[in-house]
Amino acid sequence: MSPTRRRRLTPPRTLPVPIDYIFEKLEPLYGPIEWRPRYNALDELIFTVLTQHTSDLNAERAFDELRRRIPTWGEVIEADNAAVTSAIQSGGLANQKSVRIQNILLEIVRRHGALELEFLKGFEVDAAREWLTELPGVGPKTAAVVMAFALGMPAIPVDTHIHRVSGRLGLIREGTSADDAHVVLEKIVEPQDRFNLHVLLITHGRKICKARRSLCGDCPVADRCPSRGKFG
Repeated sequence: MSPTRRRRLTPPRTLPVPIDYIFEKLEPLYGPIEWRPRYNALDELIFTVLTQHTSDLNAERAFDELRRRIPTWGEVIEADNAAVTSAIQSGGLANQKSVRIQNILLEIVRRHGALELEFLKGFEVDAAREWLTELPGVGPKTAAVVMAFALGMPAIPVDTHIHRVSGRLGLIREGTSADDAHVVLEKIVEPQDRFNLHVLLITHGRKICKARRSLCGDCPVADRCPSRGKFG
């Protein structure tokens, strides 16, 4: 179960829509939220690589087929690249992703000596993020997904939905990149709030604060949103 939140007393800057107000309005709509790991950390990392530039459904199909054809990560390292590419075709960009996956696995073995990432649970947040982003092709979002969803660490993965919604709500300033948004959001959101906020914002982006036509009339935070009516 998610930890009990405590109210922020001194925000680093005045927000048009305060974090507590977002929770007050969106938790009843999309909650309750409960953290539970989907995969172990290494599986989550490879799955997240497969989600790049495709849907979660396609990535799941690719991940399942890869595990069916080549059951262990050690075997994936040893496999011919063409075999890995063939297994993940449904995830798109298979030629690039197969190379990336094999390189990631090789680098984990080189640096850690074993094909697992659970040891990162003993790291501080910034140290775990640094370790992951030093892997080939692993950026801030992929690292944050592994940290938040598999390791139970207070990171906020910023995908297109969260980048859009946090920008419209004024949580990040105009022009802030998705990579930079990870840092900005973690500065203004208490660690114990980060997973829940991620879930609330991504759900809100999918259901109401949509890219082409935001349903502001249905939005419970529209009364304080600086972007109200701009994307309807």
